[in-house]
Amino acid sequence: MSTYSFLRGVGKKALDGVSGADAAFESMELLGAAAGLDRTALLLKKDEEAPEQVAAKFYSFTERRLKGEPLQYIIGTWDFCGFSYTVGPGVLIPRPETEELAFLCEAAIKKNAYKVVYDLCAGTGCIGLTLARLCPEIEVRLFEKYPKALSYLKKNVPEALSRRVRVIEADVLKPPRHKLPLPDLIVSNPPYIESAALPGLQKEVLSEPLTALDGGDDGLTFYRAIAAHWLPLLPPGGFAAFECGETQAEAVSELMKPFGETETLRDFYGNERFVTLSR
Repeated sequence: MSTYSFLRGVGKKALDGVSGADAAFESMELLGAAAGLDRTALLLKKDEEAPEQVAAKFYSFTERRLKGEPLQYIIGTWDFCGFSYTVGPGVLIPRPETEELAFLCEAAIKKNAYKVVYDLCAGTGCIGLTLARLCPEIEVRLFEKYPKALSYLKKNVPEALSRRVRVIEADVLKPPRHKLPLPDLIVSNPPYIESAALPGLQKEVLSEPLTALDGGDDGLTFYRAIAAHWLPLLPPGGFAAFECGETQAEAVSELMKPFGETETLRDFYGNERFVTLSR
């Protein structure tokens, strides 16, 4: 038998070559998932012996991680803005910098009393669903094309939000074909990696769906489509916000300028990561 503390140490040592400085964090996360315990409970149980089935599951999780499977897929959920979302193969994993995009939109909603939000290329729905949780006065429409991503998206809509949130199967590259209330705010974290750059991505990133990463030859395919088909839906006084690659902000801003005043904003790493539009 092994104690919880011993298992965490074994996991950290094994994962040092995969996740480096994050090895201790990942070992804790994997052990918590194997045991069904949160961080506090694990720390309280550090000197207790872990059941054999917990140890076996933890070792299995660690092996999967060593083979390059993303931590988030192994655990099956991931936090975003303090809320937990179901994730797995076939859907993009929420990133910390995208939380900043959600908070930008929250501020705009509360400042302008917006009522209808479109989340384009919604994936897990983490942006739109977080806004629905933070802003109880809004309605949210979540647009997603791909079946695997749609399955996670639907799982992530809780019953408490079902009256204000609607999941819509739609190709953002094409004009909207549904009769819906027009948006006051459009938000999107679309695929934006240049096609030629995809093979050079980290193994873990390449475990995520290419459809959520591939932004076309120059990475701007989805921004052009959004500008052509979706931004015209915004009324005067409306707002849009986008995440983009760290070298793309100027180009994305140029695409949006025909529709109003644009601004580029840096993320907490100092990269130009967001473009906003005030109509």
